[in-house]
Amino acid sequence: MLTPHGPTLLGVDVIFVGTCLVAVTAMAVMLAIYAAVTVRDPMAKRVKALNERREHLKAGIVTGSAKKRVSLIRKNETTDKLKGTLQSLRVLQDSQVADVQQKLAQAGIRQKEWAVAIIFARMVLPIVLGLTAAAVIYWANHFPEWGAFKRFMAFAATVGIAYKSPDIFVGNMVSKRTKEIRKGLPDALDLLVICAEAGLTIDAAFNRVAKELGRAYPELGDEFSLTAIEMSFLTERRQAFENLAYRVNLDAVKGVVTTMIQTERYGTPLASALRVLSAEFRNERMMRAEEKAARLPAIMTVPLILFILPVLFVVILGPAACSISDAFSAGGPGTTK
Repeated sequence: MLTPHGPTLLGVDVIFVGTCLVAVTAMAVMLAIYAAVTVRDPMAKRVKALNERREHLKAGIVTGSAKKRVSLIRKNETTDKLKGTLQSLRVLQDSQVADVQQKLAQAGIRQKEWAVAIIFARMVLPIVLGLTAAAVIYWANHFPEWGAFKRFMAFAATVGIAYKSPDIFVGNMVSKRTKEIRKGLPDALDLLVICAEAGLTIDAAFNRVAKELGRAYPELGDEFSLTAIEMSFLTERRQAFENLAYRVNLDAVKGVVTTMIQTERYGTPLASALRVLSAEFRNERMMRAEEKAARLPAIMTVPLILFILPVLFVVILGPAACSISDAFSAGGPGTTK
């Protein structure tokens, strides 16, 4: 049975936890330095991904047979092996793969084969981390002061976090990308209105907006560039618009896609419809800002009570307390006759 060699807090060795935190901090600093030194141009990666999508669409139009079309798509041997393993275990479902592929597309990951890796990580991580937690908690008995219930809860929390960690990671990427796209959508719609009134076609307008907003909003520029490529190569523009709504987890983009499809079907003026949508999105953005400003007093209450008010009390009442203490000490027993 292992016993902690240093001071403990709730049965946990403080020195051991501090050492682990220092190691994690050192690794984070090294990664930050590496990321700062090896700065890469994000435009090169975006252009490469768009060119790959263009070649795939081109291949789908030029080649006649399905076998030749499949042979042009690059295969990943690792994901093929993972897919074969999951299919042999009968844990791979088509609906599950489709759902993960949509989340990856919303996160900006174009490689659909990574969906199999995400599903495989869901299965493997709980087993690996669960066995590790069981070895540390039960076999090595690293926390002897913990009771049976506390040990079981720690083991269950480790397994649950391991199972949800791939989804949490992808969901975090989706939320960040959606937030960046939401910021630039009103400006993109304004530029689309200008391009439509100038007489540009829809695919040329999307290309122009992607070029103008690519630096300020790279995620939105990427989606618009990909939509313009798909409109140029797909047989129906409706499919390109639906793919845009599929890749972006945002109701505003779905509204724009619906407007585009309706204007193309019924021949309604595109510029007026986009102008109305742009005004709505700007009002929505202003309402979100006002909502955050209205929540600010409630959010600042706890930090104000815990951190600011004690400091004010010390600064204001400290000199008075010192003066009172000096007065009492001066009029103490040593000054009596």
